[in-house]
Amino acid sequence: MRKALIVGIDHYEHLSCLSGCVNDAHSVRSVLERHADGTLNFAGPQLLTGTSGAQQVLKRDMKEAARELFADDSEIALFYFAGHGYLEDTGGFLCASDSEAGDDGLSLQELMTLAHGSKAQNKMIVLDSCHSGVAGNDPIAPGLAELSDGLTVLTASSPHQYALEVPGGGAGVFTSLFVDALSGAAANLVGDITPGSVYAHIDQSLGPWAQRPVFKTNVRTFVSLREAESPIALNDLQAITTHFPTADFQLPLDPSYEPERSADQGEGSGIPLPDPEHTDTFRVLQSYAKVNLVRPVDAPHMWHAAMGSKSCELTVLGQHYWNLVNQGLI
Repeated sequence: MRKALIVGIDHYEHLSCLSGCVNDAHSVRSVLERHADGTLNFAGPQLLTGTSGAQQVLKRDMKEAARELFADDSEIALFYFAGHGYLEDTGGFLCASDSEAGDDGLSLQELMTLAHGSKAQNKMIVLDSCHSGVAGNDPIAPGLAELSDGLTVLTASSPHQYALEVPGGGAGVFTSLFVDALSGAAANLVGDITPGSVYAHIDQSLGPWAQRPVFKTNVRTFVSLREAESPIALNDLQAITTHFPTADFQLPLDPSYEPERSADQGEGSGIPLPDPEHTDTFRVLQSYAKVNLVRPVDAPHMWHAAMGSKSCELTVLGQHYWNLVNQGLI
């Protein structure tokens, strides 16, 4: 069982109202609910949105929903929040619709306590709010983070930074990248998207002077948050050890691997004709090249390597996946 609580608050009774947090919450819910192939991922993610005075997210409701999220031994319990954040010398807070000053919101210390006490195998807290990077820090020693086993925290900004919106409003920069990562930008070659790969995508997409995402984790292995469409067929990927007997093997090519010919390269030209078995292998090799697993040797492209009777070899990434396949991990 996978559980998610997704909170987005635009409307505040006493604080300045926001725009885009509710849209962000709906975007996160949409991408988490199902895998790329349409199968169920998170079962019925709970959505709390503050859109107006008639539809508010009160502190007591947000706290109770968080308590229910972390109450059992689910495979993963994910908490997402977009809205106002508040920081003072006693810690950080997530502001609910009824917050009057900020420090009367849901305390991050309370949220972390609920997560720490959870029996869920994996707990993840994702915060798109100002000052959210303080989550998980020791209140006595603010420079240190305390995370229980299986807990990951991903936040939009450091403790003293503000979370920014995409120019024109309507969405947060952090959440836009978070959704982009879950949609497939952070997927590995078998389609798995992990918290670590999500953070890497967000981190690499932001300049050094922009808001800096914060990533804290205490896990032995990363759980897959979502399965995207893999960029290469699994059976083709698993065949990498067949085409390359060793990780440093250079596979010799010749024109019989290339099916495309010009008029003067056909029969009678002295150039070997396409061989069906070789062209099928070359199709796989070209799919490897597209995802940076293989590169031609002494040739600019795979076509030139084949027509020039050169060879191809595994890249560093290709050798990594060769090892995974060789060890039976893929």
